[in-house]
Amino acid sequence: MNFRAEINVMPQKALLDPQGKTVHQSMNLIGLKEISDVRIGKHITIELSADSMDEANAKVEKACKELLANQVMEHYEFELIKL
Repeated sequence: MNFRAEINVMPQKALLDPQGKTVHQSMNLIGLKEISDVRIGKHITIELSADSMDEANAKVEKACKELLANQVMEHYEFELIKL
């Protein structure tokens, strides 16, 4: 079976997000004062094959933990879709 994983990796809430802070300040400068906070992360899409949803989930979990997210500074979540 083929699957697609839509993965979002974001900075931990307790950590400063300098990129988000810069974008937030720029939004104020262009008149978007209603926006109160900006956090910037990354979105990753991967396609994979596995024998079951559980196996695909385990593979994506491993990829996130070992390669895609620095768990000290980031957290991740993903949605797995059967193709």
